[in-house]
Amino acid sequence: MPTYEYRCESCGEKFEHAEHVSEHTSARPACPKCGSEKVQHLPTPFVAKTSRKS
Repeated sequence: MPTYEYRCESCGEKFEHAEHVSEHTSARPACPKCGSEKVQHLPTPFVAKTSRKS
């Protein structure tokens, strides 16, 4: 299950939340620090690992 990074718009806390890919578009996790539901998804880098050398 992928982990997504969020930032709370109320207190500025950054946190991670694990959720299924199909749930990601509708998920709005609450901030673990202040409990606010005003959170923003932060883009995270994606690195694909393959067995081939590039």
